[in-house]
Amino acid sequence: MSKQPLIIFDTTLRDGEQSPGASMNRDEKVRIALMLEKLRVDVMEAGFAAASPGDFEAVKAVAEAVKDSIVCSLSRAIEQDIDAAGRALAGAARGRIHTFIATSPIHMRHKLQMEPDQVIERAVAAVKKARSLCDDVEFSCEDAGRSELDFLCRIVEAAIDAGAGTINIPDTVGYALPIPFGEMMGELIRRVPNSDKAVFSVHCHNDLGLAVANSLSAVAAGARQVECTINGLGERAGNASLEEIVMAVRTRQDILEVDTRIETRYIVPASRLVSTITGFPVQPNKAIVGKNAFAHESGIHQDGVLKHRETYEIMAAEDVGWHTNAIVLGKHSGRNAFRSRLNELGVRFASDEELNAAFALFKQLADKKHEIFDEDLQALVTDTRAAVRAERFRLVSLEVTSKTGETPLAKVVLHQDGENRKVSAQGSGPVDAVFKAIEQVANSQAELELYSVNAITSGTDSQGEVTVRLQRGGRIVNGLGADTDIVIASAKAYINALNALASRSERRHPQEAHEGP
Repeated sequence: MSKQPLIIFDTTLRDGEQSPGASMNRDEKVRIALMLEKLRVDVMEAGFAAASPGDFEAVKAVAEAVKDSIVCSLSRAIEQDIDAAGRALAGAARGRIHTFIATSPIHMRHKLQMEPDQVIERAVAAVKKARSLCDDVEFSCEDAGRSELDFLCRIVEAAIDAGAGTINIPDTVGYALPIPFGEMMGELIRRVPNSDKAVFSVHCHNDLGLAVANSLSAVAAGARQVECTINGLGERAGNASLEEIVMAVRTRQDILEVDTRIETRYIVPASRLVSTITGFPVQPNKAIVGKNAFAHESGIHQDGVLKHRETYEIMAAEDVGWHTNAIVLGKHSGRNAFRSRLNELGVRFASDEELNAAFALFKQLADKKHEIFDEDLQALVTDTRAAVRAERFRLVSLEVTSKTGETPLAKVVLHQDGENRKVSAQGSGPVDAVFKAIEQVANSQAELELYSVNAITSGTDSQGEVTVRLQRGGRIVNGLGADTDIVIASAKAYINALNALASRSERRHPQEAHEGP
């Protein structure tokens, strides 16, 4: 029996970006979008075009870069939001406007301060406005998980009549449980008279750790689109994880009547790319993409896998992109081979200057490391694109003295606003000393919320990837740095975060714009 298609709607670039500190710039969004296109996601939500000029430009850039997937912009059920989405998507090969309004009693009463009939009227007007700009319109009932079923039936029927081709039922606050949530989805589809004219979708948050389970329950009840993110990234506890949804559907074809068109061998590369850009490491025991996902320590398990893989593995690691990916590139490799490999990883260079800058860093790394891995290349591109952007601070040189029984001392030369400044500082450790020295120049008055170190690959010559999270005045930014010297990587990460603070754009975060589904 042929399987029905399950539409994969990826919202890493929008809902994923709402994780504190996970903000992405335009070029980073395009880089992830091109990887999502390789992954063959059906729809990608590029952002919230009305949130700020920067968000508008990011949605516009993604819409113009992506040719295969549908590119979507979120908007509130407000005319100016919908207009902004329409303008940002004008260059898309296939665009979608995704408009939403809250439907739960608590949201309608306390947030919207509107009566139910007014909410329906607003929803219908929003869908009609969106349809005047775009043939593909999705409507979401924010906080549907806590909405009254009778009211959901009324507003969904009205939205479909107004022209919505997709109806999204979000569990916005992660409150739902799988069985009742699936029952609600099935009942909604049965009771809405025109439900056959729309695709029903689900968007679940992971506050109780049930986002994937709730999504699959909704699919079993008739939903044919799942909204999810790479690595389960998202605000609060995150969203349903794309890789878990896709591989659950692919692995349990005996139960589920659907399948996706996802090219699963790009799952691990996509996971690594998103982790590198956002600075959110993947925990080792994360399903599918964690480094321990296919590791076996128990002797009994090892023996069984060696005799027959399926004794303890329900998926092949190679199917999701796990493999030895050392590339035959080194100091004698040319630009074409270098560019070709990065193209395979979803990286395209905007100019020869950017390619040359990345290639120069590659040559430097090849002098330090015998083998170059895909993870090294992704970190290298991130470093390159941070370097080519206009920056207030740049590391010129760094010298650290650290001896047993003595207080570490850091001497730093920092380029700031056109001149070099030389400073030194002591600290409780070499990294602490470096950060204190940099702060003498920056005087950022920012609070260090996170300092995280991860080895990009195995071996003592591995690059260390450092994430620094700074908070100032309620604004949170991440800084990333990679180097075979962990102290230098730390300095790069701290400076990268300072530059992010210095280049603050007036972005109205969707969280402040009545959130989103």
